[in-house]
Amino acid sequence: MRTIGVDKEAFDTQMKEKKKREEAAKEEQAAHDADMLHNSKAARLFHSREVKQRRAMEKAAVDHRHQHQQPWCQLQFDLEDPDRCGETDLPGLVGEDLVSESRQQRQKEQLREWLVQQQSERAAERQQRKLEEQRYDQSRADMHTKALQLQGIEMERRKAETIATKEYNLATSEEKRCQQGERNDESNQTATVNHQLTGVGAELEPTPGMLGVPGSRPSSDRRAPPESLQQITQFQKYQIEEKKRAELERRRDEEQHDRVRMDSNRTALLIERQQAKLNKQLRRQLDSTNVQIAEKHEQQKPDIQRGCIDDSFFSQFNTCSR
Repeated sequence: MRTIGVDKEAFDTQMKEKKKREEAAKEEQAAHDADMLHNSKAARLFHSREVKQRRAMEKAAVDHRHQHQQPWCQLQFDLEDPDRCGETDLPGLVGEDLVSESRQQRQKEQLREWLVQQQSERAAERQQRKLEEQRYDQSRADMHTKALQLQGIEMERRKAETIATKEYNLATSEEKRCQQGERNDESNQTATVNHQLTGVGAELEPTPGMLGVPGSRPSSDRRAPPESLQQITQFQKYQIEEKKRAELERRRDEEQHDRVRMDSNRTALLIERQQAKLNKQLRRQLDSTNVQIAEKHEQQKPDIQRGCIDDSFFSQFNTCSR
C-alpha cells in the first residue's frame, strides 16, 4: 500500500516549535523594552540630579563671591580712584607667601636633621651587625674548640682501649707460651721417669734362683727396691706441686687480666661520660645561641611581619613630608 499526501504530525510539530520561537522572541523583546525603559528612567534621574548639583555649585560660588570677595578686597584697580590700592595698607597680594624664606630655612634645617638622624641610624645598624658577626664568629670558634677537645678525648679513649687490648693480647700470648713450656717440661719429665722405670724393670727381671724348682711354690715377694719407690714418690710429689703452681699462676694471670680489663672498661666509661657531658654542654650552648639569634632576627623583622600592629604603627604615617 502507498501513502499519498503529507505528514500531518510533522507539520503540527513544526507549528508548535514555530509558536515557541515566536513566544520566546516576544519575551526577549519585552525584556529588552523593560530594560530600555528602566535605563531611560535612570538617565532622567541622573540628569536631573546633575542639574541640581550644578545649580547648587553655582549658587555656592555666587554666595562665596558675595561673602568673601567684596569689592574692597579685589585686586583690580579702580578706574575712578587709581590710588586706592596704594592707600590701603595691604600685607601683600592674595596668594602671596610672605614667610617662604623662613619656611624654606626651617625645611633645610629639618632636612639636615633628618640626614644626620639617618646617618646615625645606619651607623648604629652597621655597629649592631658587626657585633652580631663577632658574636657569631666567637660562638663558631668556641664550638670548634670544644669539637677539638671532644676529638682529643675520643683519641685518648681509643688509645687507652688500644693499649688495654694490646696488653691483654700480650698477657694471653705469654700465658699460652708458659702453658706450652710447662706442658713440654711435663712431657720431658714424664719421658725421663718412664725411661728410668723401664731401666728399673729391666734390672728386676727374674733370675734362675727366683723361678724355683718345678712343683715348688714360687716366691711372692715382687716389690721393687726401696730406691725406685722413693724416686717414683718424689716424682709424683713434684708433679702435684708443679700442677698446683701452674694452677696458681693461671689464676694470677686471670686475675691480672680481669683487673686490666676492668681498668680499661672503667677508663672507657669515664671517658664516655665526660664526652657525653661535654656534648650535652655543647648542645645546650648551641641551642641557647640559636634561640638568641632567632629572637634577634624576630625583633629585627617589621611589626607587620611579626603580627604586632597597634595604634603606634599607624601613627607613624602622614606625620611629615619624610
